[in-house]
Amino acid sequence: MTSKEKVLLICSILSEKKAKGIVYIAVEEKTSLCDYFVVAGGSSKTMVKSLAENLEEKLDKVHNLTPRRREGVREGRWAVLDYSDVIVHIFGDEERDFYNLERLWADGENLIRYEN
Repeated sequence: MTSKEKVLLICSILSEKKAKGIVYIAVEEKTSLCDYFVVAGGSSKTMVKSLAENLEEKLDKVHNLTPRRREGVREGRWAVLDYSDVIVHIFGDEERDFYNLERLWADGENLIRYEN
């Protein structure tokens, strides 16, 4: 599976569960960390946690993909799932506004809003 295919799959799974403001940012020319960031939002800690857990479960069971690292899922404010070439950030509303990864990493051409 290519990085782009993985990004679109992740965005689709998040969209099915009603994640807010899903975007993906191509960062392969900006960092060696990964090829893409996916940024999505949940309106509560419960929703952030649920989005992250659902994504992990579906990627593992259906596609045999497990994250190398996961952080913040239990707390539900900002969950990070590291799938090597794609890093997924699921934010609560306040945390998304505060960290504003879109502003930090996007240059106008590399940010795509996911619409299914």
